[in-house]
Amino acid sequence: MRSQLIAIAVVAGTVAFPALAAPDQPNVTRRESVMTAKVDDIDTFSRTVTFRTPEGLLSEIHVPPEIRQFDDLRRGDIVTVRFIESVIVQVRPDAKPTTVEDTTAEARAGAGEQAADLLQQLKVTVVIDDIDRQAGIVVYRKDDNMKVARAVLDRRLLEGLKPGDRVEVTYTKSRAISVEPGR
Repeated sequence: MRSQLIAIAVVAGTVAFPALAAPDQPNVTRRESVMTAKVDDIDTFSRTVTFRTPEGLLSEIHVPPEIRQFDDLRRGDIVTVRFIESVIVQVRPDAKPTTVEDTTAEARAGAGEQAADLLQQLKVTVVIDDIDRQAGIVVYRKDDNMKVARAVLDRRLLEGLKPGDRVEVTYTKSRAISVEPGR
């Protein structure tokens, strides 16, 4: 489970905690992300490609039929993939910290026709321990009490955040938008 949380940060690259809202108003960010990685495995039936990042982490991405480059992919190819990901952050004052939970099956069940595009959904509840606003760093811990520090690219995202906040973070990775030879 720890590796999944690390994968969230590494694969997403620039995923950061959005500015926090009231408990009944989650913040949502949806964006296009880019990853350059090696093709580790290809499932032609589900049109899913497993990539290995330079850090050695594995990441699966669904490649829809309209992306014709899928048919040319081979194991070992270095490619640049653009894909959709989103982060939902919601303050949960009474929530207990959790481990990273894979909620992909539940998310797909509620996604209707878009279920095939939803590759992975992970959810975790953390406690904010410290914030270095000048450096743009937030320190949090989950249920194992291990502290994790993450850089926040947009410091405005730290507004309203304070130590002691309990925050539920939902990370969703969806389909590929493009697959091109690596640069």
